[in-house]
Amino acid sequence: MTRRAFLTAEWRWLVMLNYEIDPGHLAPFLPRGTTLDLWQERAMVSVVGFQFLNSAIAGLPLPFHQRFEEVNLRFYVRREAAGEVRRGVTFIRELVPRTVVALAARVAYNEPYTAVPMRSVVPPEVASGGRIEYAWKVRASWQHIAAEFHGAAEVPAADSEGSFIAEHYWGYGKARDGSTLEYEVSHPPWRIWSASNPEFTGDVAGLYGPGFVEALSAPPVSSFVAEGSPVTVYRAERLEETP
Repeated sequence: MTRRAFLTAEWRWLVMLNYEIDPGHLAPFLPRGTTLDLWQERAMVSVVGFQFLNSAIAGLPLPFHQRFEEVNLRFYVRREAAGEVRRGVTFIRELVPRTVVALAARVAYNEPYTAVPMRSVVPPEVASGGRIEYAWKVRASWQHIAAEFHGAAEVPAADSEGSFIAEHYWGYGKARDGSTLEYEVSHPPWRIWSASNPEFTGDVAGLYGPGFVEALSAPPVSSFVAEGSPVTVYRAERLEETP
C-alpha cells in the first residue's frame, strides 16, 4: 500500500466502553475480505469518545476546526495481507460537531459520519485522575458517555484486553459500490487506565440500529481511558479482491 497521509491530528483523552455482542448482529456490517477479530472468542463493540486536536488534511490545517469531539461505535476485524495479520476497526456510526469534517470523511472514506451538537468535560493536559464526559444532542435530547480514572497509566501488555481494544492500526469500510476500503492509522502505543463508573445514555436503536440495543443496554464488560497521542491517517485504498 502506498503510504500517503490524508489526515494528521491528535486524539486525546479517549473513553472506551466495551460490550460483548452476538456476532450475528455484526455480519451485515463486515467489510468483504475481513473477518471478526475476537477477544477470547467473544465479539466486541466499543463506544469511544475523544478529543480531536490540531487537525490537518494533506498538511493543511483546518481553519476553525482545531478542537472538537468525536464519539463512535466500532467493532473489531482482521485481514491477512502481505504475510501479516492486519488488525483493524469498522465503524457503525461516528458523531462529530463539524459538518465539514463529516462531509470530508464521507467523501474520502464513505464513513458513516453524522454532524450533531456536542460538548465535553476533560481534565487538564497532565492529570493522574478525574472524570471525562462526551455528550451529543439528537433532536432535543442530550446523550453521553463518561468514565472516571485514577492513578498511573501504563502501556498495556500485548496479550491484554486493554491492548486488544486500543491497539488496532487499520480501518476497514465499505465503498459505495460494496468493495472494501482499507486505510492505515499510525500512532505510538497508548498509555491507558482501567476506568471506573462508566456511563452511557443514548438512543441506541436510533443511532446504531435495533441489533445493538441488547448489547449496549447491559453494563460494559470493561472500560478504559487512554491518554492518546498524535496520529496519522493514511489515504484509503480499495482492496482488489473485493470487486
